[in-house]
Amino acid sequence: MTIALERVPARMAALGARAPWAVDLLIVAAIGALAARGPDSAPDGAAFIWSIGLALPLFLRRRWPAPVFAVIAVAAFVQWTTGVRAFGDAALLVAFYTVAATQPLRVTVAAAAVLEIGIVIAVARWAADDVELNAFVGLNALAVAAGAMGVNVRHRRALLTSLRERAARLEHERDQQGRLSAAAERSRIAREMHDIVAHNLSVMIALADGASYAVPEEPERAEAAMRNAADTGREALTEMRRLLGVLREDAAPDERAPQPGLAQIDPLVEQVRTAGLPVDCVRDGRPHAAVPAGLQLAAYRIVQEALTNTLKHAGPGARATVSLGWQPDRLRIEVRDTGHRAPTGSADGAGLRGMRERAAVYDGRVEAGAAPGGGWRVRTELRLAAAPTETAGCADAPQTAEAAS
Repeated sequence: MTIALERVPARMAALGARAPWAVDLLIVAAIGALAARGPDSAPDGAAFIWSIGLALPLFLRRRWPAPVFAVIAVAAFVQWTTGVRAFGDAALLVAFYTVAATQPLRVTVAAAAVLEIGIVIAVARWAADDVELNAFVGLNALAVAAGAMGVNVRHRRALLTSLRERAARLEHERDQQGRLSAAAERSRIAREMHDIVAHNLSVMIALADGASYAVPEEPERAEAAMRNAADTGREALTEMRRLLGVLREDAAPDERAPQPGLAQIDPLVEQVRTAGLPVDCVRDGRPHAAVPAGLQLAAYRIVQEALTNTLKHAGPGARATVSLGWQPDRLRIEVRDTGHRAPTGSADGAGLRGMRERAAVYDGRVEAGAAPGGGWRVRTELRLAAAPTETAGCADAPQTAEAAS
């Protein structure tokens, strides 16, 4: 029995959420049933009519809380002036609870003042002299309970609303962050794919062109160029497998091999030389010890893309120079060629965008354009944080190699 009584408030709340009119109907019916008998436990038709009249506006209390309270208060005052004692005055407590549960604090305080005036005049007129104090305290206790319950419900509703809004905002932010992360990952993959495919295809095309020219007179050199083209293709496939291996959770360890870095710039330069572009590689300053892998990859890809553009656009007879300048807090990269025309493909294409995105991660900015005295120049600086020490890198002095084909 006790457990059943404890479940009544929860069941009433659930019923109010599903069918609020049913709760109001129950309240009006309860007031009418109690008002069927007058204060002397005898049927009183006038009291019953007044009670029903006071309770009927409660059907509109959810839509117009303050106006309904005002209407019931005025009706109760009229009832007081007629001298009819009716249980329907309880409707005023229900209306006051609704005001406290839905309206701002100033409206609740005004309603409480009106209710207090009603309690005072009701006690003064109908309470016996020996029970006036008890009646006054009891009615005020009911009023305070109704107001406190209403304010508590209002605060709880506000809290629930705030929690729902916060949950919705967090869900939106999570979805937005997911979309941003996906876009960033797509951009990263696109940069890697562009750098790998564009560079290696450019080298392979240059080697194939050289082999086709050398076949009639120098078949040995043509054969060597074709072998180099095949090696370049295999290297491209290896890099592609590494890139795709990062995206696969079940990738084998060899498929997740480290990405190229500063140590691979010399082999990169040698590969471009083999493709027919003479390249010098120089270093200025003392290399840093613990350069982050991400920065090394960015530096490698920037040099790779700049050399690819030079190979494609600089024209015959051009030469290139790769310079790595180590400063206390920065790595300066410059790739310059002696081409007779500006490499239009490097001015505003996907390659330059990729270089700029990589450099921006390390507080760098890529400058690409015509170099003073002719040719094309790509320059950038990447922020470092490691202490300087002796490590391997590009050659300490300029070195030149002639084209292999």
